[in-house]
Amino acid sequence: MIKLQVIGNLGKDCIVNNVNGKNVMNFSVAHTEKYKDSTGTQREKVIWVDCAYWSERTGIAPYLKKGTQVYVEGIPEVRTYTTQDGKSGSSLSLRVLSVQLLGSRQEGGAPSQGYSPAPVHAAPGDQAPVGGDVSDDLPF
Repeated sequence: MIKLQVIGNLGKDCIVNNVNGKNVMNFSVAHTEKYKDSTGTQREKVIWVDCAYWSERTGIAPYLKKGTQVYVEGIPEVRTYTTQDGKSGSSLSLRVLSVQLLGSRQEGGAPSQGYSPAPVHAAPGDQAPVGGDVSDDLPF
């Protein structure tokens, strides 16, 4: 199995579709690679990855907004096609296995300094730590 991991920003808001009774969240992620060419000039190359997340748990969809930084992991698929003028082309798509929110862009286009993770819910029977500081109760 080939697995692809991408960290990048969403190019547009996520769209939730229903295909044959199953939910799919479609979004695209842009990853920017920075490199120096043979003359030493700093260059950027943007790679777009079209993502399809087949899941009944669509609760994350409202948070997948344009500009949001995400970590996406899944199985890559290369699609080839022929344009109307007869040229062949290809695109990279990803069948998403998991997605994590990393942050979002603030007004003005600047990335945020982080994100607030979702609250951790205790399993039934677990005891909440006494006191306000839970950092000492981490299992590692």
